[in-house]
Amino acid sequence: MDTETQHTERDRSSRPSGSEQPSEPEGQEGRSRSAFTGWIAQWVPGGRITVALLALLMFLLLLSTFVLQPFQIPSGSMERGLRIGDRVLVNKLAYRFGDGPQRGDVVVFDGTGLFGHGDYIKRVVGVGGDHVVCCDTEGRVQVNGQPVDESAFLYPGDRPSTVPFDVVVPDGALFVLGDHRSASSDSRDHLGSPGGGMIPVDEVIGRADWIVWPFGHATHLDLPDAYGRVPDAEAVGDAAGDAAGGARRSGGAGAARGSGGADG
Repeated sequence: MDTETQHTERDRSSRPSGSEQPSEPEGQEGRSRSAFTGWIAQWVPGGRITVALLALLMFLLLLSTFVLQPFQIPSGSMERGLRIGDRVLVNKLAYRFGDGPQRGDVVVFDGTGLFGHGDYIKRVVGVGGDHVVCCDTEGRVQVNGQPVDESAFLYPGDRPSTVPFDVVVPDGALFVLGDHRSASSDSRDHLGSPGGGMIPVDEVIGRADWIVWPFGHATHLDLPDAYGRVPDAEAVGDAAGDAAGGARRSGGAGAARGSGGADG
């Protein structure tokens, strides 16, 4: 005879017919949680309300430390998009699990030892390997030989730069400018300093994604189209190498023809 079947039949026959008994372990677990919460509330001034507020504060602290952090705009260096007193929400995970900062991103970084003390917010104009020049014959910034039309976000009346520069951004670094160029202290002002005004990517705290205060000015900070046609530095280098190789081959052929003609 099947022993397991015998136990099952006895269990069924021992229960009152037509009745359902609640699960005792689940009831005990529920009472245990309630008792634990009540025990904490007894020892904390304000009871359950204080416990709930402390849990909320802990959640916000973790969120601010690892995910999102609000920053206040202290100056007009990023006008017209960011005004003095605006609060922006910085995405601290933006560059943790994928690509680094892109041209056109608005980033917050620790400028201690680079620009001064504290955190700064600027726009990324050049990334590692980029050749950034100002200015072309029309007064525009060029990145990897491509002129950039920055009129969509530059402060009205500002020129792209009154300071000429011609730099190659080292790998792992950024060249940054404020949108209000005439009122911004940025990479241009530190070209002669150690580091050449470049910001190490490791010093970037995150990407500013939202203006959250004041409510009337709240908006998402979209990536501008101005840098969309800028070629990568590697592509420019490859093209230059191909052109140089073609020029060498052409020159060699010409020399051979000239030599042959002389011989004849």
